[in-house]
Amino acid sequence: MNPRLVHENETTLFIVSACISVLIYLSLIFSVIGIPYLLIGLVVSLLLHGLMLASIRSSGVKLSERQFPLVHERVHSLCSQMGITKVPDVFVVQSGGILNAFAARFLGRNFVILYSDIFELIEQGNDEELTFVIAHELAHIQRKHMTKHMLIWPAMWIPFLGNAYSRACEYTCDRMATAYTGNANAAVRALTVLAIGKQLFTRVNISEYLEQSARERGFFIAWFELLSTHPPLPKRINEIGRFHAHPYLFGYNSNQFESVEGTSAL
Repeated sequence: MNPRLVHENETTLFIVSACISVLIYLSLIFSVIGIPYLLIGLVVSLLLHGLMLASIRSSGVKLSERQFPLVHERVHSLCSQMGITKVPDVFVVQSGGILNAFAARFLGRNFVILYSDIFELIEQGNDEELTFVIAHELAHIQRKHMTKHMLIWPAMWIPFLGNAYSRACEYTCDRMATAYTGNANAAVRALTVLAIGKQLFTRVNISEYLEQSARERGFFIAWFELLSTHPPLPKRINEIGRFHAHPYLFGYNSNQFESVEGTSAL
């Protein structure tokens, strides 16, 4: 993987979080009272995570050669491009209108979960947008973000630090997904889907959306961003536009990407 795709803050924030987490772990280990709490926390976290994935595995629809084979093949192709040797299981679950997807890891096994409302993009002919979403989640697996989150779990509870690391990871995965799909325009559209839904996203004026984000500032918006695990969608779109406009900064050239319509750096 091209190391330039990793967001500038991700590695630094991980190192800081890892150092803090090690200190917390050591303090708990050397504390007679702390060890039981540490063990209880790990066991409860493991059980809840296992039960959540069990509900998905028991009722979700798993992609295979006989179940949505074209998307299944695309997952294998992306994994090959990304150097992911063990292809994760991909499940589609009913979402009740929620547009989302996430990657998970449990007992050494990776998963990608696609909510049905975002998976339905294939029914509208928006396959490239869905491909970006899948590539984004595969990037989390390629970067081992779930494992790293487990290692720095104590630091993730520290105000601002854990959220800042998560936001940097999201920027990294957006860059990777854009690079591996080679379609920055589809990346922008996919993020726009998350903003307004899969029916109206084609009618959004992206430039106006980005300008709106620049205008809507203030204390509470800044505070909300600091407390969020994901960057605001306009900032993610703008970052993809910057990636496309200046690919040489990331070790690419403009011929490797399709055009981005209606975006500009803020």
